[in-house]
Amino acid sequence: MRKIILSILGVLFIAVSFLLAKKMTADKNKPKPVAAKVIKTVFIDTVQNTTIPIVIPANGNLKAKQRVEIYSEVQGVFRSGSYLFRPGQNYRKGQTLIRVDASEYYATVQSSKSNLYNSIAAIMPDLRLDFPEVFQKWQTYLNGFDLDKTTPKLPEMTSEKENYFIIGRGIVTNYFNVKNQEQRLAKYSIKAPFSGILTEALATEGSLIRSGQKLGEFINPSVYEMEVALSKTYASLLKVGEEVVLNNIERTETYLGRISRVNGNIDATTQTITAFIEVKNESLKEGMYLEANVNAKEENNAIEINRNLFLDTEQIFVVRDSILDIIDVKAVYFSDSKVVLKNIPDGTVILSKPLPGAYAGMLVKPYSTKVVKTLEVSKSNKAK
Repeated sequence: MRKIILSILGVLFIAVSFLLAKKMTADKNKPKPVAAKVIKTVFIDTVQNTTIPIVIPANGNLKAKQRVEIYSEVQGVFRSGSYLFRPGQNYRKGQTLIRVDASEYYATVQSSKSNLYNSIAAIMPDLRLDFPEVFQKWQTYLNGFDLDKTTPKLPEMTSEKENYFIIGRGIVTNYFNVKNQEQRLAKYSIKAPFSGILTEALATEGSLIRSGQKLGEFINPSVYEMEVALSKTYASLLKVGEEVVLNNIERTETYLGRISRVNGNIDATTQTITAFIEVKNESLKEGMYLEANVNAKEENNAIEINRNLFLDTEQIFVVRDSILDIIDVKAVYFSDSKVVLKNIPDGTVILSKPLPGAYAGMLVKPYSTKVVKTLEVSKSNKAK
């Protein structure tokens, strides 16, 4: 009995082993599945060389082109005028900005003018006797002498004898002393050199003004300048009179300016050159921060692409028969986000958006805009 059971188990073991061996042989001969090739869709663009303007970005703050820092050259009490001396006050050309009390010095000037008049009057009898030919012109000068007006210029002396006689009596010396005092008297009143607005006031009416004290700042709000520092690379490209487009920070307003001056010196520390942009607009204020786009030059037979499409090896990807390839290019200008390239033939198909993991020889499929349009049309029909 025992032998029969062992015989049956042996037959079963042999049968199972045969079946397992057959199955393993069949699995080994079964063809392996082929992995499907993944073809990525890419955005493309066709090259068409044109003239690309090279625009240099810059920024800066506006400053009034005409500005005056007001200083006092005399000492005295600040007297009130027709307008309060306060920031924001407008003045027309010739109006008095500051008037310092000059009553004491005015009396000194009048005294000197009176002495001059008396010294001339004292020589008139001698002139009548010794120089009758010049007596009348000096008499006319005395008749026109007014103490309340500016001292008139002395008559022109026509001979050496007359010259020596007048100088010897101290009249010329007295005359120039009076003119010097009149010049100083005029400094007690500071007038507006042009129509503008007071932006800073450091003194108030009734206060004591000292010689050399700064009193405020006065500007012309109709014309402003913006100072910008550009790389020395563009020094030869900057031209006086070139138009410049300016924008505010929010890019809601646009202004048109012109390059008024270009500094002939390059900063040794930063290796930059300074240009001044003049701009006129009623809405502008001093201190405003603006961004400028300076038109440096135009590059012929070139294209402009995003910087992330430009490889470190100075190459770009192109598409040839659905296969990626790379070509050498020449970069002529870099901005923050763009690069201007040359040496790319017209009609060349290039990538318009970067492709992660791209390499030469990679199979790609150009993106079809027809699919997008079809989807948009179907969505609009469903909405209706």
